[in-house]
Amino acid sequence: MNLDRYGGPTLSLFRIVAGLMFLQHGVAKMFGLFGGAGGTGETVEFGAWPGFWSALVELGCGSLIALGLFTRVAAFLASGAMAYAYFTVHQPQGLVPFENHGELAAMYSWSFLLICILGPGTWALDTLIRRRYGANAEPSADQRENVGRRV
Repeated sequence: MNLDRYGGPTLSLFRIVAGLMFLQHGVAKMFGLFGGAGGTGETVEFGAWPGFWSALVELGCGSLIALGLFTRVAAFLASGAMAYAYFTVHQPQGLVPFENHGELAAMYSWSFLLICILGPGTWALDTLIRRRYGANAEPSADQRENVGRRV
């Protein structure tokens, strides 16, 4: 059984789920839904560091990652934001993620780094755009040379 064909769709599902979960954190902080910022039911103050800006990254990058649009850039930014959150908020409270309650930040950081490196997968707007407009691009010299030849 050839399992290679499931790689693209599986990566896409992973990306969509991770993006939507990340997006929920931004929605909670910005709009007070799902228990609000930190479970208080409140929203973060506009422009407040770092709460507002982390919510903006979660909202924006989570949406882009879930849609598969500008995926690598959004995932890189989200990964960096979560690494920053881990090292500034959690790591000073203890060395081990289980001890300092930084597991979620660490997992998001590594997950988004993986998406950044591997790309968006098969089911993504980036892939759709590349297929649609990549087909209209002018062929390279090698492609022009090999037109009509069978490999």
